[in-house]
Amino acid sequence: MARLFGTDGVRGIANEELTPTLAMQLGQAGAYVLTKEKEHKPTIMVGCDTRISGDMLANALMAGACSVGANCIYVGVIPTPAVAYLTQKYRVDAGVVISASHNPVEFNGIKFFDENGYKLPDEMEDEIEMLIRDNMSGIKFPIGPGVGKIKYRTDAREEYINNAVHAVPVNLDGMKIVVDCAEGASYYTSVEALKELGANVVAIHNNPDGTNINANCGSTHMEELQARVVYEKARVGLAFDGDADRMLAVDENGKIVDGDQIMAIVGNHMKSQGKLKKDAIVTTVMSNLGFFLMCKENGITLEQTKVGDRYVLERMKEMGASLGGEQSGHIIFLDENTTGDGLLSALHLLQVMSDTGKNLSELAQVMEVLPQALVNAKVANHKKDKYMEYPEVADAIKVLETKFAGEGRVLIRPSGTEPLVRVMIEGKDQQAIQEEAQKLANLIQDVMF
Repeated sequence: MARLFGTDGVRGIANEELTPTLAMQLGQAGAYVLTKEKEHKPTIMVGCDTRISGDMLANALMAGACSVGANCIYVGVIPTPAVAYLTQKYRVDAGVVISASHNPVEFNGIKFFDENGYKLPDEMEDEIEMLIRDNMSGIKFPIGPGVGKIKYRTDAREEYINNAVHAVPVNLDGMKIVVDCAEGASYYTSVEALKELGANVVAIHNNPDGTNINANCGSTHMEELQARVVYEKARVGLAFDGDADRMLAVDENGKIVDGDQIMAIVGNHMKSQGKLKKDAIVTTVMSNLGFFLMCKENGITLEQTKVGDRYVLERMKEMGASLGGEQSGHIIFLDENTTGDGLLSALHLLQVMSDTGKNLSELAQVMEVLPQALVNAKVANHKKDKYMEYPEVADAIKVLETKFAGEGRVLIRPSGTEPLVRVMIEGKDQQAIQEEAQKLANLIQDVMF
């Protein structure tokens, strides 16, 4: 059986792969593993994004946690980074988010945070998984007053907003900003935070109905935002994903500014103010080559990890860095929160615009984005890690690596959260690399079907 946990918790199609039964088991095993050393009755905070299956899975998970003696605080629809922050603030024993991030509505996921707001290490996830596979062997189920209970809070999102606007003090008076909330968890928090700071906010896709999350909107579908920014003559556009832990931007001309560019803009500004710890940024192997060159030219140390913001975070903690993230828009400001935080990313970017008086298009010129093609090959989940075991695929990859040696790079990797193998090629000619990436992705899909 494949490992339950991917790079960002447990993901799957809700009610098919990620069932209420599995959610209950994750609640039982997760509550036990995360709190077994506690001498008091533990408390777990639970939040979710806007997808329709959220309540079903959240209640199943909380039932599981209560069955092993843990109390739960349910804060409802709220961004993932809010749960990470509030877990620390309220001094609870763990946090859980029910979300599948940028995935379509039929998917959902469960991710855990420890008492300090950090995602769990592999070893702790393995322990949770082993308990589930062993049918909760060794766990004592209390009766009577030993059973846990659930408390409901509706004010938690306000505390998250207050923390963000005080963490990044910026005057946005009169700045026109278009915000795409992805019909997700940021539909309230991002809009209210920007309004509180004085911005003239034009909000789109901020009417979630449980079924429309990420549907042709948000940070994975930015075409409407690009057009709207130009139409509104706005200074900037901001796009969040379903659980608001990532953010991408659009400049005043409607051009996308990705996570690499955002880190370049904010990182250089922090360095100029002496706030970029170790003069370093931590990113993944997926970052554009232009980002590497920018760091070298500006005296910034660039640390590289495998894909997944959890690995970025681990390296940041090891070396004491304050900024890290991914091209996809997961950006971690470790002095302010323990995970990717779309709202903090937005406020930091807006702060640079405010401090410098420059438009985003000018700020984005700090790095040259080299041509990059990314194509996904659909592969069964249990096969996606084995692509190099197929001779036709291995030979094709070797040919491409030779072809682009010295002029670009070829990166093939299985997705940590979806049934996909991702093919990424960088080179000088956009059309050529796109064709080669598509050809290889088609081969992988055909051979591994």
